[in-house]
Amino acid sequence: MDGLKPNLRQRHVRMIALGGIIGASLFIGSGAVIHTVGPAAVLSYALGGLLVVLVMRMLGEMATASPALGSFMEYARESLGGWAGFTIGWLYWYFWVGVVAFEAVAGAKILEKWVPSVPQWVFSLGLMLLLTVTNLLSARSFGETEFWLASIKVTTIVVFMVLGLLFVLGLWPGAHLSVGNIAQDGFFANGTFSVIHGVVIVIFSYFGAEIVTIAAAESSEPEKAVQKATATTVWRVILFYVGSVALIVMIIPWRDVPTETSPFAAAFGRFGIPAAETIVGAVVLTAALSVLNSGLYTASRMLFALKRHGWAPRWVADTNSRGVPWKAILLSTLVGYVAVIMSYVSPDQIFYFIINSAGAVALFVYAIIAGSQIRMRRTLEAEAPDRLKLRMWGYPWLSWLTLAGTLLVVVSMLFVEDARSQLYLSLISLAAILGIYQVIRRR
Repeated sequence: MDGLKPNLRQRHVRMIALGGIIGASLFIGSGAVIHTVGPAAVLSYALGGLLVVLVMRMLGEMATASPALGSFMEYARESLGGWAGFTIGWLYWYFWVGVVAFEAVAGAKILEKWVPSVPQWVFSLGLMLLLTVTNLLSARSFGETEFWLASIKVTTIVVFMVLGLLFVLGLWPGAHLSVGNIAQDGFFANGTFSVIHGVVIVIFSYFGAEIVTIAAAESSEPEKAVQKATATTVWRVILFYVGSVALIVMIIPWRDVPTETSPFAAAFGRFGIPAAETIVGAVVLTAALSVLNSGLYTASRMLFALKRHGWAPRWVADTNSRGVPWKAILLSTLVGYVAVIMSYVSPDQIFYFIINSAGAVALFVYAIIAGSQIRMRRTLEAEAPDRLKLRMWGYPWLSWLTLAGTLLVVVSMLFVEDARSQLYLSLISLAAILGIYQVIRRR
């Protein structure tokens, strides 16, 4: 792997796959989605999750047939050409350095509530520094940190699901049967189009499931790790997202679900659990740290992979004795530090542009993954069918449907006021990267 070492254990990869899909947006952002869509938010999460499941199956097929550092960047290059590999690689890197800054600010806001005497920017930079050090130590250090952070998120969701189920069935002390709350004012209380509006919002909360295909390249059995991770995507989406949101609208009438604070904290409060808001706040902090940790790791590995084709500076591939691409990590974290500083110096202009100009990148990445799988599957069936150990369901029709569904969500962003600016700014980012590729290719 050109200097990288297979230091990630199978339990690390499993937990990255299990917890990587759970971000702070589930614990906090789900309230805003419920208010926008109504009880049918469950359907929005289900449709968004279905799209992610299909994309992950396509990615799993390619990753098991040809495990590669850089994952979908490499598949895009091989299947669609250099422009696709360059574009998806740099878009993905840009997305994650922006997310790193966003999560550092989100984590700092939680800490500021607990220790108001310390400025928020101090917490932001402190969290960035902490996770930078973790990533610089070794891939195993990253994996171990992610294992425990993800464990907290997964445990919280499981506990919530168990207690929530008892509560809505009236089996919890002081509770009564409340399953009917999901149909309060009608399931489509805010209209049927609001479901599509909801999909546009929630689709980004699923982004990160694909990290496991990148992390697997630094494990001892990458093919086995990817197969297991993609095979479990279906129940992870159903349990963690669709199941959680369904329970929330059964526990709390949807109009009463909080939007500024965590709906999970409100639900735990109804269970009678003391200090529910503080507990969930701590879990949200671990979720933010987990995404920050994974973001730095993923961005640095994508940079490392881009260099192999001359698409990134040569020095980003320098590794230390522990197989860590330390210069790629520092470059990625440097952009994150700049973005964090901009969140205080120019929150409404520069920071807004950095965050929102990567807003639709997830959908661009999904579209290129779908296109890559359609082309790569055709090639594999003709030249090496024995390498197809994990196959995409219903190929080619379901593959084309997944691509069409992704593009439909992109178009739908034009009709959602809050998402429209993200789409425009993301298209600017896409055009800039495509322009840079043309310059590099001519040279």
